[in-house]
Amino acid sequence: MSEHNCGKPTSEDPPTCRRSLARFAPVAVLAGGLALVFVFDLHDLISLSALHEHREDLTGFVADNLVAAAAAFMAIYAVATALSVPGGAVLTLVGGFLFGVVIGGVLVVVAATVGAVGVFLAARTALGDTLRRRSGGWLKRLEGGFRRNAFSYLLTLRLIPLVPFWLVNLAPAFFGVPLGTFVITTVVGIIPGTIVYVGVGNGLGATLDAGEDPDLGIILDPEILLPLLGLALLSLLPLAYRHWRGRTRELAP
Repeated sequence: MSEHNCGKPTSEDPPTCRRSLARFAPVAVLAGGLALVFVFDLHDLISLSALHEHREDLTGFVADNLVAAAAAFMAIYAVATALSVPGGAVLTLVGGFLFGVVIGGVLVVVAATVGAVGVFLAARTALGDTLRRRSGGWLKRLEGGFRRNAFSYLLTLRLIPLVPFWLVNLAPAFFGVPLGTFVITTVVGIIPGTIVYVGVGNGLGATLDAGEDPDLGIILDPEILLPLLGLALLSLLPLAYRHWRGRTRELAP
């Protein structure tokens, strides 16, 4: 039975057909989870107003149960990242507010990476192989270039705050990027932006006391954005060097 006949089960339905359907299970779980988040308005809990309302309860819980609070925060952050729920910047601020710059930064980087890996693996399992088998022409060439220079490309995309985090989680899955490369570039690439937001979050108490809201667009301020873009350009230097070397060899007599 071919793969496209899996929707018509028979007594002789082969295991390959069932495996073909099962590979979509991770994506179905993530899609179902995201739907539940919006049906029950759970995304409203990831907001500055919710933080202001439950501020004392949260700080008290962290003071009395640091390890449990850190574990709960990481779990919430990882799930929110895996489901691509809006509010990553707010959660990062909360991490800095509740745990400080160092601990909060570590928790955010680890949790964000775990959630990103979940999306990456789900997309690669469900769609990656199929898309690569059916792709041709320019898409094949794009895939080859992306895979050869995956580290530089992914690190650059992670460093540029204008590129949506969820998009950088999905795209590598379709180009066969190794898991190790994905993890390393995610960890390294999100550290600068994380430091900025947990730093703002660390001083969030005074901002809330003044009745003000933190500037979530701070990452776009020139004094922060320009250094990040500079780092992104630096991450492309190996790619530029390889291109230059290739051109030099082609022109050599």
